[in-house]
Amino acid sequence: MKYEVQIRSGVVASASASDGRTRDRVAQLLLERGSATAAELGAELSLSPAAIRKHLDAMLADQLVETREVRNTGPRGRGRPAKAFALTAAAREDLNPHFYDGIATAALRWIQQHHGPEAVTAFASAQVGALEERCRAALREAGDDPIARAEALAEALTAEGYAANATVIASGGQLCQHSCPVAHVAAEFPQLCDAETEVISRLIGTHVQRLATIAHGDRVCTTHIPAPARGPSDRPTQPPVTGLKTATKATTVRTDK
Repeated sequence: MKYEVQIRSGVVASASASDGRTRDRVAQLLLERGSATAAELGAELSLSPAAIRKHLDAMLADQLVETREVRNTGPRGRGRPAKAFALTAAAREDLNPHFYDGIATAALRWIQQHHGPEAVTAFASAQVGALEERCRAALREAGDDPIARAEALAEALTAEGYAANATVIASGGQLCQHSCPVAHVAAEFPQLCDAETEVISRLIGTHVQRLATIAHGDRVCTTHIPAPARGPSDRPTQPPVTGLKTATKATTVRTDK
């Protein structure tokens, strides 16, 4: 019985996740088209009008969409007039950023097609420029130690929505970002991750290495910060001179014998 309950729970969770993905696709289409009827959405998503209306009714209840009248220029048919659905203004502002990933990805594809990958790299660098300046201002009192700067940078990135933290490990430090606003776009255009890594390196003041990224399917964006190289004053000191003299005397005694 327990096993059966677990299976049913999994089916419910799977169905809920499927509903969420379908609703995301509906919202994305409405965002791109401006408005669409249930029949148009169903045809695009290969779903029945009844299935689409179920999602639209839920989105209406959540005030994510609103209805608009469809102007019929042809002969008037029987039945109720068709309704078009569009995202509400609040939904455009409040919905998660990944609803705009399709448009951002399409824009970068256009840039790459017409101007080459170098233009995408230049765009990515310009995109993170403002972020770098804001974080640099937050690091002014962090000093020169790379680990201390990483901790200050983590606070600055958290304020920007990256949910970051820095930890000390045996080989130096580690900067982790638990959220990435451009993860879906960066999955196709890694130049965004590369530009961000360069910013981290400049702000911390040392070479860093990206070990994992959310864009590539990892749970966290992880950047390794190597420990500062030891200077002459940090090297182990030589054994005391008295100890060397004592050893020499002992050896001399044994040789004389």
